[in-house]
Amino acid sequence: METYEILALRYAVHDRPARENFLFWPEGDPHAAMPLDYFVWVVRNAARTVLVDTGFGPEAAAAHGRTLLVHPAEGLRALGVDPEAVRDVIITHLHYDHAGNLAAFPNATFHLQDAEMAFATGRCMCHARLRGAFAVEDVVAMVRHVYAGRVRFTDGDAVLCPGLSVHRVPGHTQGLQCVRVATERGAVVLASDAAHYYANLETRNPYSITVDVAATMESWDRLAALADGPDHVVPGHDPLVMQRYPRAGVAGLDAVRLDLAPTGR
Repeated sequence: METYEILALRYAVHDRPARENFLFWPEGDPHAAMPLDYFVWVVRNAARTVLVDTGFGPEAAAAHGRTLLVHPAEGLRALGVDPEAVRDVIITHLHYDHAGNLAAFPNATFHLQDAEMAFATGRCMCHARLRGAFAVEDVVAMVRHVYAGRVRFTDGDAVLCPGLSVHRVPGHTQGLQCVRVATERGAVVLASDAAHYYANLETRNPYSITVDVAATMESWDRLAALADGPDHVVPGHDPLVMQRYPRAGVAGLDAVRLDLAPTGR
């Protein structure tokens, strides 16, 4: 089986109190700071490069009050990835912070769950609270890519190429998918927003944006089953990721290697 290098590129940050990151009242000091980090992920080996999510740009950062550290496309170039050369992009879900900047990848096929497109374009979007994390223009752009033949849909689980697969883990959205990657240290699971933080998993307390609480909790068990151990599940927004994993070694860029064993707690 092929194995891959995984790079997590931190492109934006947002400060917020801990209580905003849990559906139920959290243990400890609810006023403690618990920032969000925003990532895109590069999965690559000598044969192929696959991007996981596309992040957001300056307009979305301003609209949502986030601090953009680097435009994802520019960060990818610093990692040696030409956005125009990317052929496959996995979109874990269609929230604004995961599915913006699609135009930066003009030659890519986008991999998406059937359920996510149905969710983002269906009756649930009549409710302001459910559509708040979606950007309508990003969703419309994805619809246009469907009509252009540039979207490949999955219904559940699918192997995209040797050692790389996607798996539906609903709860945060109806069609959220995680990514399982074969590495030299075993199977690593990019949880995306199935678990924003390690603490969501450790305390069994979902993130505050959750469409289906029961499905979220069942999806945690799925993450664990797919990964080769607890330290092989990587949450989607936790600043601890930057502390626990070795740096990618690119000057001036916040990026870490997830295919290497974590070095801290």
